[in-house]
Amino acid sequence: MTTQYKNLINGKMVDTGEWLDVVNPATEEVIGQVPACGAAELDEAVAAARTAFNSWKKTSFDERREALGKIAKAISDNAEELYRLLTSEQGKPHEQAKQEIMGASYMVAAQAQLDLDDEIFQDDEKESIRTRRVPVGVVGGIVPWNFPVSMAVQKIVPAMLAGCTIILKPSPFTPITTLRIAELIADAAPPGVVNIITGEDSIGPLITSHPDIDKITFTGSTATGKKIMEGASADLKRITLELGGNDASIVLPDADPKKVAEQLFWSSFMNAGQICIAAKRVYIHEDIYDELSQAIADYAAQVKVGDGSEQGTGVGPIQNKKQYERVLELIEDAKDKGYKFLTGGESDPSGTGYFVPLTILDNPPEDARIVAEEQFGPVMPLMKFSSEEEVIERANNSDYGLAGAVWSADADKAVEIAEKLETGTVWVNQFLKLTPHTPFAGHKQSGFGAEYGKEGLLEFTYPQVIMVNKQNAPA
Repeated sequence: MTTQYKNLINGKMVDTGEWLDVVNPATEEVIGQVPACGAAELDEAVAAARTAFNSWKKTSFDERREALGKIAKAISDNAEELYRLLTSEQGKPHEQAKQEIMGASYMVAAQAQLDLDDEIFQDDEKESIRTRRVPVGVVGGIVPWNFPVSMAVQKIVPAMLAGCTIILKPSPFTPITTLRIAELIADAAPPGVVNIITGEDSIGPLITSHPDIDKITFTGSTATGKKIMEGASADLKRITLELGGNDASIVLPDADPKKVAEQLFWSSFMNAGQICIAAKRVYIHEDIYDELSQAIADYAAQVKVGDGSEQGTGVGPIQNKKQYERVLELIEDAKDKGYKFLTGGESDPSGTGYFVPLTILDNPPEDARIVAEEQFGPVMPLMKFSSEEEVIERANNSDYGLAGAVWSADADKAVEIAEKLETGTVWVNQFLKLTPHTPFAGHKQSGFGAEYGKEGLLEFTYPQVIMVNKQNAPA
């Protein structure tokens, strides 16, 4: 019998009587069902959140931290069950799924320690002026399918800590692990503070346009982000958008190919390339291009592509059929254009599971679709460059500006280049690292607002300035 998972609304686990199938991308088998919510269920969740907000906003930071501590503990205490569920619905190998689950628990606990102290600008015998932060209100959170648990807690935590309440909508492709977490944390906070509902993508616009939701926080594609921004404009909802990226890595000529090949590989192929901050364009200096490109291809030959639940799998499937077909289309376009492949380029759409062979392209042109577009799959275009000025211009020639990386034996030189890249995050000699204490924000069309750190927490608040004239009080 197929396991059915319920929604969390007003502190209770409920269903609609209508169900959506969830498919394992490695086997294409139905592994569970979740409620198919519509406008009525959304209204119920929003009403619960609005009622809960009236009391939750008055709680202390200590009370909010206590609730978040319960959430962090519930996730870590049930990590094995959760990471196996995550692999079954998302496809990533067990080890990477475990990292996501434990990382989510850590992020909850770490960000719960953030604070929003009043800022004092003046306090003397004449006048006091201070700025306090007050919660925005009811939040609508929309989560993608590539990191469903990480992105869920990244919306729940700052909302709760700021004193907001939230309605969270997981992707219909990967809702199961989030609903299991919902069951585990149902009693962590008062009813209505956290509500988690599932449904088709069509419920997203209902959240965006709902008159009693005050803020939208969304992670996903730039195209969808633009629609959300348009929908939220009707009543000037506050928004945080973490959107797409076409992230560039730059490898300088003093980098050791033997040392960086493996790291460069995983910077592109972790989670089958389904990471907004994965290296999607890799620029290698011409002096080391041949050696390093071959070293990356040699390493790729050792990595197993397969079912994430199987021992030894390094790269799992694409999460869903739509994205699988898009990645295959980009690869087919590259083949049609006659671009050279170091590895991959072949696939079997008639086979079981959404598997794409590890695909590395050898110096395709800058205007190739597979370079200019965000692939979001196990695809790695390698390109030659000859000068710093040239590669900086090429790296910045994008509508996106999410992340990037510079690799060099000379860290100071790498930082000089990093500071010239038009992205929100730049790594030097490392990759895919985010911390709970520093902001994660995109430039250009890669986002609006920030997540993580105090800047991310402030996104869920309004500033309120209190000015007191101490010498003009009425008698």
